[in-house]
Amino acid sequence: MLIINSKKDTNAFPHHFLGINNLTQSAITNLLNYAESFLTSENIIINKVPLLRGKTVANLFFEPSTRTRTTFEIAAKRLSADVINVDIDTSATAKGESLLDTLKTLEAMKTDIFVVRHKDSGAAHFVSNVVKQGVSVINAGDGQHEHPTQALLDAFTIRKHKKSFNKLSVAIVGDVSHSRVARSEIHT
Repeated sequence: MLIINSKKDTNAFPHHFLGINNLTQSAITNLLNYAESFLTSENIIINKVPLLRGKTVANLFFEPSTRTRTTFEIAAKRLSADVINVDIDTSATAKGESLLDTLKTLEAMKTDIFVVRHKDSGAAHFVSNVVKQGVSVINAGDGQHEHPTQALLDAFTIRKHKKSFNKLSVAIVGDVSHSRVARSEIHT
């Protein structure tokens, strides 16, 4: 979604994917169309493509997650990336290493994409501001701020079943004031 090998596509998607709010409806539609291109005509997911071959993705999950972390790992592997799942509980952060030190260590190992899940709002933005140029950051949920990839998945699912968003009313139910997914979905 973020790293495109084709030169003509390099400006089609953002370098970092931190939130929905800064994406236009056209950009969201393009992302959904691009995601749909990974399905066969029978809506079966294409199992393996070389889009991220030679790239390293580091999943940095600073709070518990099963579905989101596993989904990112599977997606990266299906795109032929090498994947590092950093276990924060057994990493040097458990003995006081800072987020910045962890990032710099992984950058030195030639990490190309950081997928960040953190309990603090704005953590993914912080990471995007301190990584080297050319390294991408994907927000996999930060505090009560956003969870943009989940919002895109929900929009993808709605579009698949409803075909169009025109004249469609969607209710977001639950603890909306504390939901990062709801915050992202409001902007889609």
